[in-house]
Amino acid sequence: MPLIESEASLIRVARDLGAPDFGGPVSAKEQALLAQASGEPTRAESLDVFRKAIVSGVDPLGDAYCSLRTSAVRRLTGAVYTPPDIVRPMVDWVLGEGPARVVDAGAGSGRFTLEIARRDPSTPIVAIDLDPMATLMTRAGLAVLGRRQAIVKQADFTSARLDPIDGRTAYIGNPPYVRHHDLTPQLKAWAQQAARRANVPMSGLAGLHAYFFLATVLAARSEDIGCFVTSGEWLDVNYGSIVRKLLLDGLGGQSVHVLEPTVRPFGNAATTAVITCFRVGQAPDAVRVRSVASLADIEHLDGGEPIERERLAAASRWTVFVRHTEKPPAGYVELGELCQVHRGTVTGRNAVWITKPDDHRLPESVLVPTITRARELFEAGESLGSTELLRRVIDLPRDLDELDQDARRAVERFLREAKSSGAAEGYIASNRKAWWSVGLRAPAPILATYMARKPPAFVRNLVGARHINIAHGLYPRQPLADQALDRLAQALRTSTVVSQGRTYAGGLTKFEPKEMERLPVPDLPQLLG
Repeated sequence: MPLIESEASLIRVARDLGAPDFGGPVSAKEQALLAQASGEPTRAESLDVFRKAIVSGVDPLGDAYCSLRTSAVRRLTGAVYTPPDIVRPMVDWVLGEGPARVVDAGAGSGRFTLEIARRDPSTPIVAIDLDPMATLMTRAGLAVLGRRQAIVKQADFTSARLDPIDGRTAYIGNPPYVRHHDLTPQLKAWAQQAARRANVPMSGLAGLHAYFFLATVLAARSEDIGCFVTSGEWLDVNYGSIVRKLLLDGLGGQSVHVLEPTVRPFGNAATTAVITCFRVGQAPDAVRVRSVASLADIEHLDGGEPIERERLAAASRWTVFVRHTEKPPAGYVELGELCQVHRGTVTGRNAVWITKPDDHRLPESVLVPTITRARELFEAGESLGSTELLRRVIDLPRDLDELDQDARRAVERFLREAKSSGAAEGYIASNRKAWWSVGLRAPAPILATYMARKPPAFVRNLVGARHINIAHGLYPRQPLADQALDRLAQALRTSTVVSQGRTYAGGLTKFEPKEMERLPVPDLPQLLG
């Protein structure tokens, strides 16, 4: 395959394949990219290689794009392109429904659009993507296939307008995963308004892929269909409830195909994935749910065990319907039988309540050595033996009369500063019995990280450090000697793997307290022996 060395050369290849002449009017942003990439035309023999690859089903332009932009850059816009082993069965399902039009939502380089164009030259297609580079690649693919019955829109799918048609529209795609932190206030405001129109609750923590489901239910008509592949986090997290609710009422969920955590469908993007098929306007009696162990096992999207609507509606997590927890082997129990797992305290405003060890504004008695960064546990190794490098949490008593006169004066000076900065007005502070009292938990004998791109660190806490909400504390249900605690921490370090947690787009694996309590560990006789 000829080498594409830069984004400018990628745009030139797209231009020379005929991108500007296919897919309808070119947007101002696409025109700007084309203007910036003016230069020598691509060699004819190179264009022939690209044409043959596109006709055969390969995506050389999309592959070049993914190599030119780092995964960190692409993650900001959710540009994770779909492998052929997922594209094909999704297109099979959509075309099997006989749509009058297909809308490729978040088209990227056009992998769904071009697969449909190769197989069904007659069905109109609308490909929509916000990235002008992506839409130029899609146009280039359509030019190679000679497909003029397709429209490419460089636009935000959540606000894109579609012309009405006679017949069923099929929505297909890989909606971009962008975390809520990276969404604009304007887009978040749109989501809140759209959720009210759809009569569903919308969390401000929902990612962009949830917005695509919401935009689809508002744009579609009854009996339209859809097939999306997304990160699987909406199956379980609280802010994914909007997708679960829409599938049970409005989107009309037909089937949910959950790829096992060991499957890496998106290459270096370590994330779970789920394919969801739906028929708009229905409130299904049941939704078929199945676990998929490998890409080769996807094949057709018509399998799965029917799960009654009532069971799905009552469940706060949907992976329980595909992931059956095995009982621990002989001599082992679940961690929860031995320990309670508690996430650390939320300060409400770390910039106010976390400080340096030598903060001379306050008495040392209220400066509590605390784990405030996950890396502190990863770097500690097997045990935490010193608090010297830890930051301090300002943990004040609810009753300030407990302080002596000098300490009370220093604390009151600090609180005046904190209050003037708005520290008393936040949600956490305003819901505490005393807004100034963080209320750290008692020291846990074992501390654990719970979100990373690797298994958790389990660290013996030999110095009584506290922890905030970046870590979990393991608290024995009955007193355990140091030797038993050492053995327990060692067992957790050697046996816990990332597949036992839930993996999010971007590769982060998270262990909620109840999930950590289900980890198998040696039983009490082994720990005490």
